[in-house]
Amino acid sequence: MLDKIALVLVIIGALNWGAIGIFQFDVVAWLFGGTGAMLSRIVYTLVALAGIWAVSLLFRDTDSVHVRD
Repeated sequence: MLDKIALVLVIIGALNWGAIGIFQFDVVAWLFGGTGAMLSRIVYTLVALAGIWAVSLLFRDTDSVHVRD
């Protein structure tokens, strides 16, 4: 579950960076009151933590079979 939450946050961050790069428009800042707003900073921090978590996905054993009940 944590992997999926991290993935969603990384996607949000990637889309936001795409909007900044292409349109010079920060969607997170626009939604939450500017880049210095507390809520924006929380979102930026969560996206950064999700990115760090996503690094662990590179080093996991994906060959093992997971059996669900």
